[in-house]
Amino acid sequence: CVKFARPQGIPTAHTNRHHLCAAQLAAMAQSEEFYAAAAKLVDAHVVEQARQVSRTNAAPVLQLVNDRKLPADGWSDAAVERLLRDCAAMDSNNFGGNVGVGEREARVWSGVVRRRHAGLAHGVGRSGDIAAVQPKAAGSSLLAKLSNALALDALKEAGLTEFADALVLPCATGLSLSLSLLALRQALPPDEAKRRTKVLWCRIDQKSCFKGILLAGLEAEVIQTTRDRARGSAPDHARALRKKNKGAVAPIEVAATGLGDELLTDLPSLEARLADDASTVLCVLTTTSCFAPRAPDDVVAVARLCAAQGVAHVVNNAYGVQCARTCAQISRACRVGRVDVVVQSTDKNFLVPVGGAVVAGPDAKIVATIGKAYPGRASAAPTVDLLCTLLGLGRRGWRDLLEGRERRRDAFEARLAEV
Repeated sequence: CVKFARPQGIPTAHTNRHHLCAAQLAAMAQSEEFYAAAAKLVDAHVVEQARQVSRTNAAPVLQLVNDRKLPADGWSDAAVERLLRDCAAMDSNNFGGNVGVGEREARVWSGVVRRRHAGLAHGVGRSGDIAAVQPKAAGSSLLAKLSNALALDALKEAGLTEFADALVLPCATGLSLSLSLLALRQALPPDEAKRRTKVLWCRIDQKSCFKGILLAGLEAEVIQTTRDRARGSAPDHARALRKKNKGAVAPIEVAATGLGDELLTDLPSLEARLADDASTVLCVLTTTSCFAPRAPDDVVAVARLCAAQGVAHVVNNAYGVQCARTCAQISRACRVGRVDVVVQSTDKNFLVPVGGAVVAGPDAKIVATIGKAYPGRASAAPTVDLLCTLLGLGRRGWRDLLEGRERRRDAFEARLAEV
């Protein structure tokens, strides 16, 4: 950056000194020199009280950066906003009196837009990797790293214990699935990548997933569902039920044969298709939850099948983080079979605006490959939204939400049975 006078008529975030003032004072307040100087003007014991409060406020931030885990208790809005201000002050677009020569990004004209984004205008990532540190934006990069780490911790707290890494993407579920498919294909040797052009998709009547396959330049081969209970396969929730009922499983009257009212995974058809020719298949794409009457796919059985056939397995877990039984099924699938990527929506699971997804899985290298496949930098908004929400919730708040949903489901099921 080169220091020179601000061009006439361009009130950018580079020179907004009102925004800088709070961040600069906050930084000064952390220094011993500032308190020593203040003690010469104000009673020393009063200054010491202020210094102790400042240290108390700084302690949770230091713990967050060191541990990279959900805080035990949620932060106040003021504490979250203070973190955003301090991190924004680390980005070059907020350096006082400096304007990058030839700078093409992070120039914000509207004060409304600047305030809406807390001065975080550089985005996250670099042209070669969305998870890379942006040299012009140390603060935004720090927030992105923390968001990814807390997303992984929140997923594990929800029961997805086999995940090794997580990445917050600035695109919703369908586009995130498309990016994941592209990354899996690009990771293959060239000859194999040319050959593996098909995605075996266990059908759901929802367009995003299907269009995500087509956008990736792949062919969607639909595996139809079945109502035949003798043929269809659904998740085994017996373990979750035993844990919930302390070892006992309540008897459920379900016929083993005949046509049911759910659409189930047709595992025999999927198995026959892979046995016929698995060499052209990039992956099998399953779904953990969808609108009735579609039952969740049997991800455990599919994971075993994919492992046996050497085919990748992508799970559309858009809605599933909030369901303990779904999380248990995915974790078990990771242990006993093959699961490469699991995609979950941020808005459907974490109470944030639409526009983000978390891709995760048991292999950190695959998650990193997806990050490297993203073209260019990305908006920091979905990343910051998720981080602010998780910090506000804390581990106890997140756990309360998950457990509260389970309790309300039981009450809803009991009331529904009365109808």
